[in-house]
Amino acid sequence: MSKAILEMRNITKTFPGVKALDNVNLTVKEGEIHALVGENGAGKSTLMKVLSGIYPAGDYEGDIFFQDHKCQFKQISDSEHLGIVIIHQELALIPFLSIAENIFLGNEQHRGGVINWDKTQVKALELLKLVGLNESPDTLITNIGVGKQQLVEIAKALSKEVKLLILDEPTATLNETDSNKLLDLLVQFKNQGISSILISHKLNEVEKIADSITILRDGATIETLDCTTQKISEDHIIFGMVGRDLTHRYPERHSQIGEKVLDVRNWTVHHPLHPQRKVVDNVSFTLNKGEVLGISGLMGSGRTELAMSLFGHSYGIDIHGEVIKDGKPVNINSVNKAIANGLAYVTEDRKTYGLILDQDIKDNITLANLERVSSANVVDQNQEILHSRDYKEKFNIKCSSILQKTLNLSGGNQQKVVLSKWLFANPDILILDEPTRGIDVGAKYEIYTIINELAAAGKSIILVSSELPEILGVCDRIYVMNEGRIVGEMLRKDASQEKIMKCIMQQNGE
Repeated sequence: MSKAILEMRNITKTFPGVKALDNVNLTVKEGEIHALVGENGAGKSTLMKVLSGIYPAGDYEGDIFFQDHKCQFKQISDSEHLGIVIIHQELALIPFLSIAENIFLGNEQHRGGVINWDKTQVKALELLKLVGLNESPDTLITNIGVGKQQLVEIAKALSKEVKLLILDEPTATLNETDSNKLLDLLVQFKNQGISSILISHKLNEVEKIADSITILRDGATIETLDCTTQKISEDHIIFGMVGRDLTHRYPERHSQIGEKVLDVRNWTVHHPLHPQRKVVDNVSFTLNKGEVLGISGLMGSGRTELAMSLFGHSYGIDIHGEVIKDGKPVNINSVNKAIANGLAYVTEDRKTYGLILDQDIKDNITLANLERVSSANVVDQNQEILHSRDYKEKFNIKCSSILQKTLNLSGGNQQKVVLSKWLFANPDILILDEPTRGIDVGAKYEIYTIINELAAAGKSIILVSSELPEILGVCDRIYVMNEGRIVGEMLRKDASQEKIMKCIMQQNGE
């Protein structure tokens, strides 16, 4: 039986008015993959910030033992010095530096204060080979995809002689192929004696590779499961996470689809940095009242580019095509015009583009429609408070008050604030781009319920998602995209994961 490499005993962390961690215990064995699961706000990231030194010793109660030594980390460099390296969900890479420069950033290969570039190149190549990334160390980060960037982060961790690798939602932004490569890499590391802590909402991935699973709920340890001695079901994990059975992942839907509200014809968008490249190529589609329309496809297929370009030309150049709403051509070549014509767009990147994180919930909710709470160009704060409280109750936003900073909300609750913001603008058509990315199964169910309620109220919804079960579980009709074009259309009752992938593969000539 392997001995423990890490023990966290009775960890308690309190923020003003909130106990984020309450006597949490976590034990990770040498050479194992230990999954840490729980709802958004359960305390997973807080626990890892305690472990890595982001929350320094003295800022929490309890003890940390690493390789049998009691540790008190004052900063991240203290934990990294012992081989504990954390890779956050938001990748910490500098786009216009090379792969090699990013790998050794803060850990430069130098002598006498002068960087040895030959040594940097050689060691970078060795690390890239270890993680299976066939790229030149001189390649700029901005020129590689998200999946490859994730591998650069892991190479960066390996450069610090990692013994315990912590990965926070590492596959959240990856397609299925890249996700599987990353999971296989963790298994390789395990075989080399490197321990990993995997934080993930994708329970199928947890089931696939975890040796142990610790479940957190409301800042407390619920149980630790040994996957090597017993078969653990997703239902068991979900019950531990949410404290109740979740028999159906998707709420029952009764579609009432009306007349056509949107007709997009021959929509073409060119890449902003590479004008000769079409990212959306002559796309035409329709959307009906009360319909949830799915846009499926692999990463890079043009789904987000289509969604953003429709919302006021937010992405791309040399955009042309026709948009007909309610039977009449409309001009949507700016965000203001798109909003005025009843469109709203919930971005896939809520932290960068969806929210002002250092502003409170109230300010974020009313942001897209300040005219509604203003008189003579002066915002009426009483009106803001009334409307914000209404959305807080309506969408069950878990917070201390509507004056709480949005930064301090869990991912699921941040997503509800983004939805509230755009619904406050009273759109007819709501474009949702990866609306459940990085949130847990319980919060996902709540988002799906909101989508159903909006459709039942006559709103029309375009749902962009890389999760095929989500597309199949939520949508009435599905378009499949590949290489900027629509390559398939099917009704929900006729659709399956196999049929969607077949559309993509046939287009790829496979």
